[in-house]
Amino acid sequence: MKYFLIAGEASGDKHAAALIAQIKQRDPKAQFIGLGGDQMASAGCRLYQHVRFMAFMGFVPVLRNMGQVRRNFRLTHEALLTEQPDALILIDYPSFNLQIAAFCRKHLSQTKIFYYIPPKVWAWKRRRIHKIARLCDEVLGIFPFEPDFYARYGYRCTYVGNPTAEELVDVQNTDRMQTIAILPGSRASEISHCLPRMLAAARQFADYRITVCAAPGIDDSFYAPYLSEHETLTRDTLGALQTAQAAIVNSGTATLEAALIGCPQVAVYHIALSWLIGLIRWAQPLVFSIRYFTPVNIIAGKQVIRECVANEFTTQNVVRELHQLLHDEQYKKEMLASYEQIRSILGAQPASSTAAAIITSRLK
Repeated sequence: MKYFLIAGEASGDKHAAALIAQIKQRDPKAQFIGLGGDQMASAGCRLYQHVRFMAFMGFVPVLRNMGQVRRNFRLTHEALLTEQPDALILIDYPSFNLQIAAFCRKHLSQTKIFYYIPPKVWAWKRRRIHKIARLCDEVLGIFPFEPDFYARYGYRCTYVGNPTAEELVDVQNTDRMQTIAILPGSRASEISHCLPRMLAAARQFADYRITVCAAPGIDDSFYAPYLSEHETLTRDTLGALQTAQAAIVNSGTATLEAALIGCPQVAVYHIALSWLIGLIRWAQPLVFSIRYFTPVNIIAGKQVIRECVANEFTTQNVVRELHQLLHDEQYKKEMLASYEQIRSILGAQPASSTAAAIITSRLK
């Protein structure tokens, strides 16, 4: 069988690579092509495009790179028509992937379409659920509440397990050092917006070393202008989270990684025009369908970690939260207990193996 996978950013690349490995066990003659990153390539996927030419997020970055975005669409259309895959596997990256799914449904009726790590329609843009259900043969969710959410609209979604929980199931606790870890994101634009404020907050704690975690596909030289000679850049994100006393994390999958590793954290999230969101708070429910931004709080259904979002993402707010994480033992103890509850909610089901079994069974 021939599998065409699309992952448009670093986390998707990692989860797609794990999925490829599991599909190979069930389909030894499988061929893999698609759009992704270094981990997919190492797993045996022939890339038509690399994620470094795809990871654009937000109105301005997309507009600035519109020529490249159009080339990515054109390249993908041509690749699908040339390869005629048995399966199209979409991993997150919704704005691009849903348009590709529509093209595939129109021009390649024999191709089965699978959405692994589907868009977070329960958080925003709920209308997308109808398009996803119409275009996809299988929706493979990674949060345990997603099947019930889809069922409320009359659609089916299968919970296959959480790939981050699967990846970290064997991670062991280690002794924590006097270090603050900073995870500023996976895209150049969000790093440039977030890292200066994250560093400014961490530098208020002079007794702690600072470790900045670099993103795949972002060169070390990009970080150099932000860092002092006393700060360390690492590509071992999990190792940094294992040994840090606390972390400042750009909202997203990384917050769940920190939680499952057991690292106390504060989450931050930059939103363009944040001053406007702050002034017009009544408009927020019109944009977002959930109370929280991070997977940690969404899964728990309560505030486990502080979210400094938009106009609340200030150096002063992050400093105040870091002080609690580093010096308030009861506060930290309650956070760690909630982390254990999240691990229990996610369960031990291996996501990539379960997803691979479903995908290969549908192609027989």
